[in-house]
Amino acid sequence: MKLKPIEQQVVAVVGASSGIGRETALQLAKRGAKLVVSARSESGLASLVKEIGQFGAEAIAVPADVADYAQVQKIADATIERFGRLDTWVHAAATAVISPFEQVTMEEFKRVIDVNLMGPVYAAKVALPLLRQTGRGAFVAVSSVEARRSMPLQTSYSASKHGLEGFLDGLRAELRHEGVPISITNVMPSVINTPFYNKARTKLGVKPTGVPPYYQPSLVAEAILHVAEHPTRDMIVGDVGRAVDFLQKFAPDLVDTLVGAIAIPGQRTDTIKATDDPNNLFEPIEGYDTVTGDFSDKIIPSFLDWFDIHPAAKWTTAAGLGAVALIAANLLKDME
Repeated sequence: MKLKPIEQQVVAVVGASSGIGRETALQLAKRGAKLVVSARSESGLASLVKEIGQFGAEAIAVPADVADYAQVQKIADATIERFGRLDTWVHAAATAVISPFEQVTMEEFKRVIDVNLMGPVYAAKVALPLLRQTGRGAFVAVSSVEARRSMPLQTSYSASKHGLEGFLDGLRAELRHEGVPISITNVMPSVINTPFYNKARTKLGVKPTGVPPYYQPSLVAEAILHVAEHPTRDMIVGDVGRAVDFLQKFAPDLVDTLVGAIAIPGQRTDTIKATDDPNNLFEPIEGYDTVTGDFSDKIIPSFLDWFDIHPAAKWTTAAGLGAVALIAANLLKDME
């Protein structure tokens, strides 16, 4: 499967008003892609389109709530009307309720599922016919490491991300069986410094936080641009996320204990925040149309992402390390 270079692509970025989606749109614009950007925040989209214009790139904004299938269809329709085709769909829209499960209403739980799971499902439904018409392309869903390991106080969010991974896996297998040249990628960020925690509804009594350390949104955007050009199944962004995924596979009971001890107190700040304070669960909120959030002091670098974006170097390094290990084993054997 061969995908077009970014500069030749028409890309729809959904969830683009802030955070990972906004940074991805900006990086795509710098690379020369034509863009359709969508979110609920009209002010966020307006400022984004203006910023994209500074790079000489072409972009249109389509306000939409991804929990509504008809509104997701409008994104696809606008893409064809303006540019005549779609090459990549990036789906980054998400919301959350950070709260003990027993305090979450069923309306709130369903809303998270509608946005985080049904939103990408609707997106795939409208995007796949367009990608088939183009003849090739990529559908990129920004999921979470919580697709692999659930977190306490985020039961609805974790459930939505587990469901999203299952949907993408099944869809990928169907397309592969048909021989359809459409890449389906699950990008799973670790904790990222975006306005996500400013926007989430919380019932903790305080402003929530991810469990540090944090990573830069640019790392996720770089991964998304990579998979938009290079067919990739899954990509975890952030070394901590890789470690969590590894432990979850081999010692899930240990991870249960660790996240209970660390993540429940670790998701609380000292800033008071009431449940009815502004949040984006059902309506967009103003003031957070930025890439980064409030936790820049907790950011650390991630080293293994580079190897995922440069797979030849990864396998060369792995082969080299394997050869060194083999030589060392033989030397030790000779010394015995």
